[in-house]
Amino acid sequence: MPAVSKGDGMRGLAVFISDIRNCKSKEAEIKRINKELANIRSKFKGDKALDGYSKKKYVCKLLFIFLLGHDIDFGHMEAVNLLSSNKYTEKQIGYLFISVLVNSNSDLIRLINNAIKNDLSSRNPTFMNLALHCIANVGSREMAEAFAADVPRILVAGDTMDSVKQSAALCLLRLNRTSPDLVPMGEWTARVVHLLNDQHLGVVTAATSLITTLAQKNPDDFKTSLSLAVARLSRIVTSASTDLQDYTYYFVAAPWLSVKLLRLLQCYPPPEDAAIRGRLTECLETILNKAQEPPKSKKVQHSNAKNAVLFEAISLIIHHDSEPTLLVRACNQLGQFLQHRETNLRYLALESMCTLASSEFSHEAVKTHIDTVINALKTERDVSVRQRAVDLLYAMCDRSNAKQIVAEMLSYLETADYSIREEIVLKVAILAEKYAVDYTWYVDTILNLIRIAGDYVSEEVWYRVIQIVINRDDVQGYAAKTVFEALQAPACHENLVKVGGYILGEFGNLIAGDPRSSPLVQFNLLHSKFHLCSVPTRALLLSAYIKFINLFPEVKGTIQEVLRSDSQLRNADVELQQRAVEYLRLSCIASTDILATVLEEMPPFPERESSILAKLKRKKGPGTVPDIEENRKERNANVDGGTNHTTTPPNAKTSPASFVGDLLAPAPPPTNRPRPVSSSSFLQTPLTPLPSQACAIPLAASAGAFYQVAAATASPDLLGLGSSTPLSSTPPALPPTAASLLIDVFSESSPGAAAAMAAAAAAPVAVSAAPVADDNFSRFVCKNNGVLYENQLLQIGLKCEYRQNLGRMYVFFGNKTSTQFLSFDTSVVCQEPLASQLNVQPKPVDPTVDGGAQLQQIINIECVSDFVEAAVLNIQFRYGGILQNIAVKLPITLNKFFQPTEMTSQDFFQRWKQLSAPTQEVQNIFKAKHSMDTEVTKAKIIGFGVALLDGVDPNPSNFVGAGVIHTKTTQVGCLLRLEPNTQAQMYRLTLRTSRDTVSQRLCDLLSDQF
Repeated sequence: MPAVSKGDGMRGLAVFISDIRNCKSKEAEIKRINKELANIRSKFKGDKALDGYSKKKYVCKLLFIFLLGHDIDFGHMEAVNLLSSNKYTEKQIGYLFISVLVNSNSDLIRLINNAIKNDLSSRNPTFMNLALHCIANVGSREMAEAFAADVPRILVAGDTMDSVKQSAALCLLRLNRTSPDLVPMGEWTARVVHLLNDQHLGVVTAATSLITTLAQKNPDDFKTSLSLAVARLSRIVTSASTDLQDYTYYFVAAPWLSVKLLRLLQCYPPPEDAAIRGRLTECLETILNKAQEPPKSKKVQHSNAKNAVLFEAISLIIHHDSEPTLLVRACNQLGQFLQHRETNLRYLALESMCTLASSEFSHEAVKTHIDTVINALKTERDVSVRQRAVDLLYAMCDRSNAKQIVAEMLSYLETADYSIREEIVLKVAILAEKYAVDYTWYVDTILNLIRIAGDYVSEEVWYRVIQIVINRDDVQGYAAKTVFEALQAPACHENLVKVGGYILGEFGNLIAGDPRSSPLVQFNLLHSKFHLCSVPTRALLLSAYIKFINLFPEVKGTIQEVLRSDSQLRNADVELQQRAVEYLRLSCIASTDILATVLEEMPPFPERESSILAKLKRKKGPGTVPDIEENRKERNANVDGGTNHTTTPPNAKTSPASFVGDLLAPAPPPTNRPRPVSSSSFLQTPLTPLPSQACAIPLAASAGAFYQVAAATASPDLLGLGSSTPLSSTPPALPPTAASLLIDVFSESSPGAAAAMAAAAAAPVAVSAAPVADDNFSRFVCKNNGVLYENQLLQIGLKCEYRQNLGRMYVFFGNKTSTQFLSFDTSVVCQEPLASQLNVQPKPVDPTVDGGAQLQQIINIECVSDFVEAAVLNIQFRYGGILQNIAVKLPITLNKFFQPTEMTSQDFFQRWKQLSAPTQEVQNIFKAKHSMDTEVTKAKIIGFGVALLDGVDPNPSNFVGAGVIHTKTTQVGCLLRLEPNTQAQMYRLTLRTSRDTVSQRLCDLLSDQF
């Protein structure tokens, strides 16, 4: 409540508040409130005109009732009338009511805007401040449209008082944050910079906040602020506390302004002018020197203000990364905080040192604190501080201390908090690989990692071990021996069984000479784990068994008995049954030479981006993982001894984003053996048992296919979409160019077809002159199957499947007539900029369609980046000698590339707050076009592609969803909230994503469904 004089105490309001506080129950409170509301309503509707005091008193009561949580549906006009009063207390209450209760859609907004304009032009500083505060508090788009041009004028006017300048600067800052597109950039931008020289430090503080926000978006327009900010900072830092007595906080001169100025300087690189640069360096040295001085007060406020300036100065030093002396001094200062009794200071010191560790000037200085950081990892009580210690150890690691840091992390991993175990596992795996001097240590480290924290070892980690072992001949024997010994433990984690099965299946012959690890002993050891494993691991072990038949003919009979057992041939899981049937027939029919060809050793994996590092970056967020490679080139070496720390995971699963991305990467140089096909694609594809005579020959045609099973019935379906088209017995040739690689990835046919598709993709396509039919386009936004187009001649049906940034569309052309279609041809047209955002590759179709017959065409899709427009499918054919031309808009929309994401309520709202920038949110309020059925709405949201999160929104009638849009170039997280109002038959849809174009497009698509 505003401060009031003794004679203006509003005794009636005080009595009402006292009555509410004295109520013994909720019912009594509601009864008293209803009585008061009835009284206020009668006063407002009475014949007798109320004076300003009475209006103010009753409006205050309504405001108090609203703050108690009750709805107020009257009194707004009386509050607006108070705005025209000449008394401060009455005008203040009016503005307070407006700021709290009136929304931007109110019918009174025009009256309110007129009152605000009158106050802004009144030149009364008190009234101007009230009006500016109201604009900032409401901060709506309507307010920005009405006053975005007036506020800058007030800010830079020469006769504006200091208090009004402060309010105007902060009001403009608020409008710029809520509606940046409505704040005009004019000549006032050059004049606002000079407010940094203002005599009033309050004006300078407000102006600095405004300039910092504007400079982040348009740095070139505010370059002149650099010299003024340095000059002002220098005057503050070098002044005594008595010089700025009104702005000294516990013996620290203007700490808030100092922090803001330091943040403003972080918007720009180091000053080019030597004088300005020298003055800034002097300021930073002075701040570091003051940190060493004994405190002038023992109160916590003094240390907080002093440390706030210090840490911001260190952030500026790190940002510039150009003064070795300052960087080392900053590191030493932070090192002192590592043992401070304040937990917050220890946390901030560790966080800042993580950034310092990536600088070539301060990396060695950071390494000197390794013992202190390790001690913090062991003794800290706060898990967030321990997590920052792990981050710092990861950042300071290099070849000289890698073994020590990895050993400490492994030691801590056994007792680490569950929330950070997966991250520690990823970091240990990356460091062990990056700085491995000998590969035996690397293998030991990863196996130890699986033993200690097997549940937190993601598939990327053990994939990576397999890659390195296969690519390094000198470590294969040691790896086979080590995993054999590790598997002898009574209890082994399933990830260790996977690694053991893979490595022994490939290189078990290297240790078979020892009687203790004879072929039969190896087989019995693996098979003893078989019944305890999940289906994917059992499938891998069956592949290892068939490998054993090739490596060790002496165990062929034993393995055949296992494959012949009812538990395999009649297994309830179709994948295991399929493998057992085919492997058994292969071992019985195929000759030794064919077995040796089909089951030969896996070829080396090409070098690509490390999927472990990619996963860590996704987990921590972009820009949060120190890029040691970029900042310390001399330590840039991978386990293969090269300078490229990039490899691809084994073809054992294609679900992570980095794996799907690898499918579309440039092809490796051709080798004498074709690349093996992923096993997981078959694990995800339902297979049926084959007749025995169909098992062996197609498999023999592809060399090195450890995981290529059931090839006679399924293609190398890397998307796992379950196509049933048979695979040709001749393996497709490697694509000659990257342009045709997309076709090769989805290839199901002979090389001739692939070449024809590549040629079709390269050939220019004429745009059809036929009108584009899009009547059914919106129906496919939330579904993937159905009839897209139909006329008296032709029916076009669709069946679509998507995974991450890849998709496959089956188009069915049905001839509804009894006459044959001739010269049947199709093409897909993507106009710019869609052509660069979406790769669409249709496979060729048969030129004739018999009467009453149906023709299928497969279209492969790759989302390169987010897009808005839709591709057009052109169909041409001759019917009765007349050329028919049909154009249909294909329902390939951005939401098709969603990956649903399950989130807890806490994670959802934390992420929701992070996506709070105005450009990241799009909101649409619209009238319902269909009946507002809850189950139908749920089905549409799920069909849209996001995960429907139950129990997240406090209002159970609202719908909340989360997902990630996958493109080839990036991933975009998306949160949505749909609020239905059944009474008004309206919806409010809010989407927040990390990219504004994605937010707008998804909002447009989903809004059209309700």
